[in-house]
Amino acid sequence: MLHIDLYAEITCPWCFVGLHRLDKVLQEHFDDLPVDIRHRPVVLLPDAPATGLYIPDLLRARYGVTDPKASFARPEAEARASGFGLDLSRQLWTYPTQPAHALILAAGERGTQHQLAIAITDAYFLDARNISDGDVLADLAVNHGFDRQEARDLALGPAMRQQVAEEVTRSTVAGIRSVPHFDFGSRVAISGGRSEVEMASAIREATRRRG
Repeated sequence: MLHIDLYAEITCPWCFVGLHRLDKVLQEHFDDLPVDIRHRPVVLLPDAPATGLYIPDLLRARYGVTDPKASFARPEAEARASGFGLDLSRQLWTYPTQPAHALILAAGERGTQHQLAIAITDAYFLDARNISDGDVLADLAVNHGFDRQEARDLALGPAMRQQVAEEVTRSTVAGIRSVPHFDFGSRVAISGGRSEVEMASAIREATRRRG
């Protein structure tokens, strides 16, 4: 069994690419390899308001970017290179991600964590949904082992939110500075927008070291 710790932020375009690229690499090159993917939350905008932040304004204020398309181009191109459609102009708002991370953490006990993380990420980027909304998260969670009301309570309740905060602190202490970050064990880890070739190479190295 290969254990993969996947550190990601739901609203990060590179994380969308990384999650889908990981699935593609595993399916095409390691179909017989048992894998356990454990999601670790990283929150890039911890103080994002419930109403959301308009991404063009955020890019201008933080990075001086006046043309959002320039920032969108590279992750969109990487997604296309792996056969995934990604149009970042469809989702121009970023929202608090703690509720979604809370639900993803809760899904770990049900064996649906990775599938739910993909569903929430796709809902945000492909369907332009507000993934901080309890009803939106409940809509997604019912297909991954949750009762609808239970999903809302977990996503919006204080207990899981506290667990998210604790996990985020652990990620920071672990030195996670760039997402997505993939830890394949055996001291093999890669970060950022890595290619399918690089990802496959890291998995082979991790499995080789495991013997």
